[in-house]
Amino acid sequence: MTTREGSGGRSGGSQRAAGSATCAPRVECRVDAGIEDLWSALPDPVRLARWHGRARGDLRPGGTFRLSLDSEGWDGTGRVEACEPPLRFRVATRESDESWRAGHGAPPFDEHIDVELRAEGDQTDLVVEVSGIPRDLLVFYGAGWQAHAERLAAFLAGREEEATRARWDELVASYRAMEAGLGQVDGPHDDRPGPFLA
Repeated sequence: MTTREGSGGRSGGSQRAAGSATCAPRVECRVDAGIEDLWSALPDPVRLARWHGRARGDLRPGGTFRLSLDSEGWDGTGRVEACEPPLRFRVATRESDESWRAGHGAPPFDEHIDVELRAEGDQTDLVVEVSGIPRDLLVFYGAGWQAHAERLAAFLAGREEEATRARWDELVASYRAMEAGLGQVDGPHDDRPGPFLA
């Protein structure tokens, strides 16, 4: 597990193989915010845009939406599969073909994002597990979701988290070490600077 103190709390990541072709990065972060405050930063489009991306559409159970992550050059669609305020929700997302063709990543695939919140006094534990990730993208999705969690914690603490190349390199190195524990992953490794370094 990779861990970090600060950024509004403690965060860490792990990952598991979810079959021979996919994996599931998991990020855990203790956030210096109450559960209701953290929850409202997830389905509220204005607050979501401050730390993650722009969502347009219906963010209620069964609703569909369009999501744009400008810092990553990612645009796609999603569907809210489950929602139990303020404890958990699940969404499915997929990058659009247009966004994929304009970028340099893997062909579009379905990812499922499970989020769970647990109150711990005046703090909240945030757990995010993303399944359906192709194994050759494990390092970058794990590092990316951990960076998102750290940006959320900083946002709720009233700070703007500044993405740096040094932090990205640290996360990638940590997730590469975890990847080695899952066994050999086919495909080239990409040392691009990461989606959080504009």
